[in-house]
Amino acid sequence: MKIKSIVTGATGMVGEGVLHECLIHESVEEVLVIGRRSCKIRHIKLKEIIQPDMFDISVLDDQLKGYNACYFCLGISSVGMKEDQYKKITYDLTMNFANKLVELNKDMIFCYVSGAGTDSSEKGRSMWARIKGKTENDLLKLPFKKAFMFRPGFMQPTKGLKNTLRMYKNLGWLYPVLKLLLPGFVCKLSDLGKAMIKVCTNDYEKTVINTRDIIQLNY
Repeated sequence: MKIKSIVTGATGMVGEGVLHECLIHESVEEVLVIGRRSCKIRHIKLKEIIQPDMFDISVLDDQLKGYNACYFCLGISSVGMKEDQYKKITYDLTMNFANKLVELNKDMIFCYVSGAGTDSSEKGRSMWARIKGKTENDLLKLPFKKAFMFRPGFMQPTKGLKNTLRMYKNLGWLYPVLKLLLPGFVCKLSDLGKAMIKVCTNDYEKTVINTRDIIQLNY
């Protein structure tokens, strides 16, 4: 399977890392990046659409057709946010985007970057975990060819990329220690990107994919 993918969140650490893997992977022949601002990357495989209002992508219908994968990496931290604000960006935006894509591309595989600790029951105390859980649950109900929910924990950034979060830069030296002590919680950002590509080319038996699964997909 040759992948023609849509990528969101490419101006963030995770999205940039996933985009990087797409651009260097032989199975990915075309990438469309959609975001509110440019990812400032130029590549023969890459097309880009600047869309200031990510809640309204209906004007892009013709440009969104013909893709068979989406790597949805758009997200924000819940720190300092009220629940309704976080839900609007995390749940409402994601579902609006996914509903439009499944309408236009029935054979699409949708990969969503969630996070370790996501609450599938939607009933826990953690606000962000409940909302992420609801987002995952409702994405899995959409009629995509397949949908995968990725729940990485701590990730080692990819060297040379420009959007690495400061926390990860400062704590990068801890990666070998965490890898030893918590092998089921840490992986490389490059592992995530490769795993997202692999579930599209080879499929995978699980729809909710944790760090151990991400590592397994790379072997």
